[in-house]
Amino acid sequence: MRVMSASAEPAPAAAADKLVVAISSRALFELGDSHALFEDEGLDAYARYQIAHEDDLLAPGIAFPLVQKLLRLNALAPSAPRVEVILLSRNSADTGLRIFNAIEHYGLDIVRAAFTNGAPTANYAHPFGANLFLSANVEDVRRALTAGVAAATILPSKAPQLASEQLRIAFDGDAVIFGDDSERVSHLEGLEAFHRNETERAREPLAVGPFRGFLEALHRIQAAFPIEGSPIRTALVTARSAPAHKRVILTLREWGVRIDEALFLGGRSKGPFLEAFGADIFFDDSMLNVESARRHVATGHVPHGVHNA
Repeated sequence: MRVMSASAEPAPAAAADKLVVAISSRALFELGDSHALFEDEGLDAYARYQIAHEDDLLAPGIAFPLVQKLLRLNALAPSAPRVEVILLSRNSADTGLRIFNAIEHYGLDIVRAAFTNGAPTANYAHPFGANLFLSANVEDVRRALTAGVAAATILPSKAPQLASEQLRIAFDGDAVIFGDDSERVSHLEGLEAFHRNETERAREPLAVGPFRGFLEALHRIQAAFPIEGSPIRTALVTARSAPAHKRVILTLREWGVRIDEALFLGGRSKGPFLEAFGADIFFDDSMLNVESARRHVATGHVPHGVHNA
């Protein structure tokens, strides 16, 4: 038996072993009233409120249906990589008891958590091996992105409906799955320069964006199922149009990553298309697109790239 030295601590689980999603309590449950109390009256008032209402059941939040579907994947194929959901909360362990009461009530298989009593939570996303971090706190999201973890701010959105058992996740392309190099050309030099750049560099793979690792982790789970019966369906929903589509397709082929649907909208409003796709969540870096999307589906803003400089 190999003996591990005291200094050789085990690293976070490799992405190939499981898909790890870290989520804040405000993204998982409806905590709007108590958060407003915190902002108006401070941490002590918030703590007293949570303890006084410890036995009152919290309602599901915007990301609750997404978490349900993620955890259900574990029962579908024992050979597929496991999904683990980690709770990262700015509550204290004391006030967080109400959160765990709700987790137990709804039967969510969440056993790991970090409670920071008001301090930033993002520092714990990487040690937990998170592939994705979802929070209602933009400061925590920015910290996670800086640490190399895919992260998004969950915004008030249309409550997703459990119309299908299938998990459906949609992504913007530039500055989300891919880097923002091409988007920077469009932003600084205009659409004509962007199309010229993408045509000239069509066979040059796009740079890696913050969500490539999360997309790859989803793909590894998808690979355990036949395409026709997969419990996960992904979509790329981008403002790109021909001829800029070619570089995207060839990049995904180069990466060996599957996207089930690709919508090249040429600047059309994304919201109605996301509703037609039935997205459980959509990730985009542009607040203009986010504002359209969140009227139709649960939406996460990715504060990354030239639009968020």
